Amino acid sequence: MAPAQNDQQQEVAGISTRAIHHGESFAAETGAVMPPIFTSSTFAHGNPQGFDYTRSGNPNFRILESVLAAVESCQFATVFASGVSAITAIASTLQAGDLVLCEENLYGCTVRLFEQVFSRFGVQTAWLDFTNPSALDAIAVQKPAMIWLESPTNPLLKVIDLAAVCDAAAAEKIPVVVDNTFATALLQQPLQLGATLSLTSTTKYINGHSDALGGVVCSDDPQWQQKMVFAQKALGLQPSPFDAWLITRGIKTLPLRLERHIANAAAIADQLASHPRMHWVRYPLRSDHPQQAVARKQMSGGGAIVTVSLDADQSQTYAFCKSLRYFTMAESLGGVESLVCHPATMTHASVDPDVKRKLGIDDGLVRFSVGCEDLADLSRDLDQALKQL
Repeated sequence: MAPAQNDQQQEVAGISTRAIHHGESFAAETGAVMPPIFTSSTFAHGNPQGFDYTRSGNPNFRILESVLAAVESCQFATVFASGVSAITAIASTLQAGDLVLCEENLYGCTVRLFEQVFSRFGVQTAWLDFTNPSALDAIAVQKPAMIWLESPTNPLLKVIDLAAVCDAAAAEKIPVVVDNTFATALLQQPLQLGATLSLTSTTKYINGHSDALGGVVCSDDPQWQQKMVFAQKALGLQPSPFDAWLITRGIKTLPLRLERHIANAAAIADQLASHPRMHWVRYPLRSDHPQQAVARKQMSGGGAIVTVSLDADQSQTYAFCKSLRYFTMAESLGGVESLVCHPATMTHASVDPDVKRKLGIDDGLVRFSVGCEDLADLSRDLDQALKQL
């Protein structure tokens, strides 16, 4: 949905202002600063706002869509029940025989959807390393129906040159989907780099409090917007009004939270890189990151994920993760609390073992979602866990 603010207001307002001011609250007569939760499943026919049934639209959806479109600096945003629901909405537009060129290191649930669900309906996938220039040549040769990217990727934090891929795709009139969950629109704007669709799991940084599920697809293309609205309604992919309300509340503090997240993550990456039990540490803006130059070109910050390769076997890695006090071993990321994840057996457990080995997702790989705690506490926590290795 288009942002509630007019074009002049959007040009003047900064991104923190846009994240806070949601425009229409659908409760003007009460003067409510924060919009209420519209829990109604159905609406009286002929109401002025055109609502009929929450599966096909709800005031809380429209409010959140307006904020997300404003933050993403785009015309349209469609919200969904989760990040996977947003992925499903896009993938549902494909037909039998269509080929999707995918970055080889994607979120495990994205891989599972393509390999175990949509493959049964005739959708084909090819997996490429999009940090390799040869991937650009494959676009013209294979002529896929869609290109699917993440940047930074999950969990290896590869950074894709989005503008280069989008330019190559545009020459062939191929839509490009970018999962922007790790960066958010505050650090990277895929649509401005040429992407057709920018997908984000709003469960993560956008909400930021680990208490709601959501997803969004942003676009400047009216036809894609119609497809997303259709998928939201026809496939039942809509969020709950309460989750949409929570995410609207959460995004108001996103700029402030990200400042703390990023400062902590950069310091933690440097701390871990100095430890002798690390094979390597990945953080996009560190000088030793393989795509650091690309990251600095297209991202305004390094984000808050740090991935490391420990010199440890699976049992030692598990013991390390479990011995952390302030980094809870759990799925997900992007909340104010720090989390630690063992991708090989958690987020990417469903990925074929041979594929994991090829990608480098081994038993010593650990992904940190660095939160907003005091840096000194996080640092001491890591030190005590590393001493036990």
